[in-house]
Amino acid sequence: MVDVGGGILTYILDTLSQSLQIPVIIFLLIFAVGAIILLGGLIREYSHRKTISDAEMRNIIDAINKANDKSEILSIVDSSDIPNSQKTVLREITDSDWDNESRVGLAKKLISSREKRLEKRLSYTDIITRIGPTLGLMGTLIPMGPGLAALGTGDVVTLSNAIIVAFDTTVVGIGSGALAYVISKIRRRWYSEYINNIDVLTDVVLNKLNKL
Repeated sequence: MVDVGGGILTYILDTLSQSLQIPVIIFLLIFAVGAIILLGGLIREYSHRKTISDAEMRNIIDAINKANDKSEILSIVDSSDIPNSQKTVLREITDSDWDNESRVGLAKKLISSREKRLEKRLSYTDIITRIGPTLGLMGTLIPMGPGLAALGTGDVVTLSNAIIVAFDTTVVGIGSGALAYVISKIRRRWYSEYINNIDVLTDVVLNKLNKL
């Protein structure tokens, strides 16, 4: 009775494991295509990316501190080389007729909104980085069961096919995960610099508006 029960459980476990092979391969293909699309997005983002040196940042800060009114601050912001999304945040803060405390709240909300957008963009690469290699490992182990069973019966063709699938899924899983990891690291560095810059510029504008 124990052997029969164990045999049934083993059969169920084997059936469940083998049923995952097709979904695993499908998701691996999706992740591989997704990683390539993300790489294209990274290249496009790099081609449109604006970088501000420390000297340029200091010049912008000095100019804002010397401004005499809101219109002059807006003119400095518009003529600077900072990204358009940062200009939009600074314009909204400067254009508002609220008191300083309300402007600080608005600034925090706008920056938080930008941070959430950037985090959402990073979440795609994070998913591929973490799950891609795991799916690759699953794709390696699943076909090896029938392959080893075929080896016991001398069926070399089935074994070779299983090994090919195992190697292919491993390469795709690790490759897509590695590519997504590199993309994520580069983007995190860019976005960290972006948030630091907008934090500094926002503080400068708020302090200047409070003195006007």
